[in-house]
Amino acid sequence: MANTSFYCKLSHEGLLAVRGVDAGKFLQGQLTCNINYLDEQSSSLGARCTAKGRMLSSFRIVMQGDCYLLAMAAELLEAQQAELQKFAVFSKVKLTDESATWVRFGLSRADSLLPTLGLELPAAANSVASNAGRIAVRLADQRAELWVLAEQADEIQAQLAAQMSEMPLNDWLLGQVHAAIGQVFGATRELFIPQMINLQALGGVSFKKGCYTGQEIVARMQYLGKLKRRLYRLSLPTEQLPAIGSAIFSPVHASSVGEVVLAARDGDRVELLAVLQQDAVTDGRLTLDSAEGQRLNLLELPYSLDSAREIQY
Repeated sequence: MANTSFYCKLSHEGLLAVRGVDAGKFLQGQLTCNINYLDEQSSSLGARCTAKGRMLSSFRIVMQGDCYLLAMAAELLEAQQAELQKFAVFSKVKLTDESATWVRFGLSRADSLLPTLGLELPAAANSVASNAGRIAVRLADQRAELWVLAEQADEIQAQLAAQMSEMPLNDWLLGQVHAAIGQVFGATRELFIPQMINLQALGGVSFKKGCYTGQEIVARMQYLGKLKRRLYRLSLPTEQLPAIGSAIFSPVHASSVGEVVLAARDGDRVELLAVLQQDAVTDGRLTLDSAEGQRLNLLELPYSLDSAREIQY
């Protein structure tokens, strides 16, 4: 998969649109990422937290004029829209579910294709190019997302299919696991603070932007260095996918020491991301679902964790 050019539909996610003259100011006080850093040529990962710093959703956000589009797990969108709406009553903003307005594709090794769609996408991660109802977003690992208005989707998909293979969503999610990009789903809603999925290492948390919901807890964890659970990458010698939220065990503790965040098949094995207690990781004896479950093997992350660098965002 890693060396193959392919596309797939990102059917697991929906799009929440936030529009209006106050949209940027409103979101700046609600989200972990710094909206003031965004423009129409850049995107960011981010999260929306509870007052206790627990993530209600995580997303990729793109700006188009006075509109911000947030791509998040589809199962979270309705609740997140309703929750944000409570805070929007005094702002000139409108929140709408635009999942049906756009069709989103994941592309792997498709740089030669994008110019044929009128999109000149820079090489830098998180770069954005847009043209005539089409948006391309650069990821860090020879992948990109292509967002197109629904009325263009059939035409665009035909162009994609003429030049590369369509693959199942699993292949895209495997790329997310390889890149160690964690995500909140229904089963893990309100389980993690942003640093537990390493969101701060991916530019999804700003420590300079000022107040937002949950900011005090998130900042305290960063500056005091008391985080005991982090995102790790692991493999499992089976083709059976564990469910998101599945428990992971270790003899270091009597109860579970973490949860599965994301998993995808890679040939005859599974690779996954999980939030784990650090002392259990140090011990190394990790099993899925029970103390007698299948043994998990630790893999390296593709990025380093550097708290001094992370607070510069």
